[in-house]
Amino acid sequence: VQLQASGGGLVQAGGSLRLSCDASGRSFSTYNMAWFRQAPGKEREFVTSITWSYGSTYYADSVKGRFTISRHNANNTVYLQMNSLKPEDTGIYYCAASRRAFSRSGVEVDFWGQGTQVTVSS
Repeated sequence: VQLQASGGGLVQAGGSLRLSCDASGRSFSTYNMAWFRQAPGKEREFVTSITWSYGSTYYADSVKGRFTISRHNANNTVYLQMNSLKPEDTGIYYCAASRRAFSRSGVEVDFWGQGTQVTVSS
């Protein structure tokens, strides 16, 4: 599976962005998908994930109620709708695929996308 993230950019605090992750490969629908992010000078962290089977979603506490992950298996795409953005949401956002459940560190990730930059100004 190859992953291509897009949709990042510069936005003011309180604004919204929608990230997309396009996947190649026929087995996309059988992978759990996630978004991680890495802020400058910090370790990469888990943001949200969605399972392949029932579409169950999980969110980091810092983004609950503001971010929404979704997937469209027919299009091999995962989305991250980000609302009410804050300056602390700034970072490089990576999409990831795994056949296992995601941890905070992402050590179980099978495939990473190349990342897309999100910058939120105050």
